Amino acid sequence: MPRDKIEMYRKLVSGCERFELKGKSMLYTSANGYMFSQLNKNGELGIRFSKETQEKYIQELGTDYFTSYGAVMKGYVLMPESLWDDPQKLTSLLNESYNYVMTLQPK
Repeated sequence: MPRDKIEMYRKLVSGCERFELKGKSMLYTSANGYMFSQLNKNGELGIRFSKETQEKYIQELGTDYFTSYGAVMKGYVLMPESLWDDPQKLTSLLNESYNYVMTLQPK
């Protein structure tokens, strides 16, 4: 996992007061019993959204579904590399994802 992406993800999550970074070898965020963001071993960031929102962001951001450890992660959108240069937008997307998982039935 690229060290620079780890530090960027840590910094990104530290700017969000409602949740924290979890994991040691696989970094992620979770709330309400649901993981909602993850940094894969390639340093790619996936963020979870509702089905409708996934489709919207895949189109808007010109991206695809997020893959981790060889599996397509259901509900996750791959954040384009260019978004790392816009931490405010990534923070907004993380908070939107947190809001989404908080509407789900707790696990």
